[in-house]
Amino acid sequence: MSRTPRTAQDFVPFATAALDFHRSINIPAGPLVASRAELDTLHEHLISLHGLLDAHAHRTGPLIAVEGDHLHAARTRIWQTAEHLHHAYHASPRPDTGEVPEPESCRAGLPEGAPALTICQRHQRAAHLVRRRTTPADLHTPFTGLTRH
Repeated sequence: MSRTPRTAQDFVPFATAALDFHRSINIPAGPLVASRAELDTLHEHLISLHGLLDAHAHRTGPLIAVEGDHLHAARTRIWQTAEHLHHAYHASPRPDTGEVPEPESCRAGLPEGAPALTICQRHQRAAHLVRRRTTPADLHTPFTGLTRH
């Protein structure tokens, strides 16, 4: 039996299906607020998606400028979403004490210790890439700047 070789594109639908399955199973019967563990996992998912869009934007932009512009804008919006999830994580209560940590604690380096620190480490690694490939204007404007047609 001959099989067509699998490509990386075959795996993206599985990630989408997993998120849809998670939502359909956990949201109706789950807790009223997202847990820190779920926020951490969603952040990890977005950072991976950001990396994928970054790779596509860099490869496509020089060949098809309009498509590259859209991919660049999508990458920027995904980063902004990850940034909000990171802040939501730190605004949510700690599971053991119910205490909400100070927002500045993340910038200090070790806000809560391992393993809760992984979201901050991941966010800092991704922020390094964002600083290299995105301008401050890209990050703070509500308009994507797409004007090519």
